[in-house]
Amino acid sequence: MTAPYVRQAFRSCTASLSSRTIARSSRDALVFPSRRLALGARQYSDDKTTEERSQADAEKKQSDGEKTEVTPEAELLEKLKAKEAESMDLKSRLQYLQADFLNLQRNAAREKEQQRDFAITRFAGDLLDTVDVLALALKSVPESALAQSDSPSPDSSDLPSTSAQKSPLAYLKELHQGVEMTHRLLLSTLFKYHVKPFDPTGDKFDPNLHEALYQAPIPGKEPGTVLECQKTGYMIKDRLLRAAQVGVVQDPS
Repeated sequence: MTAPYVRQAFRSCTASLSSRTIARSSRDALVFPSRRLALGARQYSDDKTTEERSQADAEKKQSDGEKTEVTPEAELLEKLKAKEAESMDLKSRLQYLQADFLNLQRNAAREKEQQRDFAITRFAGDLLDTVDVLALALKSVPESALAQSDSPSPDSSDLPSTSAQKSPLAYLKELHQGVEMTHRLLLSTLFKYHVKPFDPTGDKFDPNLHEALYQAPIPGKEPGTVLECQKTGYMIKDRLLRAAQVGVVQDPS
């Protein structure tokens, strides 16, 4: 094999190899740029999305921090509002307690006054029987007997000088005066404790104050009125101590 032939074969191989390499490189140059552009665009878009997300997260964290951050003025304002609400609650409770205490004081004072005024109710009721007996004793002596003039008894000459000057009528008058004074004194004592008698003769019959013993048709009298009072009634302040026992005019029809 000669040298010229070897050189020519080497050149032909080199030319074929260079043509294949150029063709492949040109084909890669036509195909790969599009891929490179797509990859670059995707990478750019991913980088942009990540940056936007990080920026949004930073803004959100900043806004959350601003929301959760409490200034000293806001904290003092919240404490002031809480203290105001607590003071209003305590004030309302104090007002309720004060009103209850005032009501309790008024009720206690009223009960004390009632106990003082009506403590002798039973005792006064028992004394009314004595008053009635004294009143009956005074009524038992007629006015005509008291109006008679005193005259010494014919047998009084044999008696001592001190007793000869008085007749039985004089003794009767003195006894009557003593009973009358006792009756008045007892009534005045009851009056000091707000016990007062009342005579409803001529008034309208009131079942709350009067006790009807009988009814009788009386011409010229209004039916339902009190004809006479057989036993005087008594009041202790504004309460009824004893009802008056009366006779009532009956309706003729």
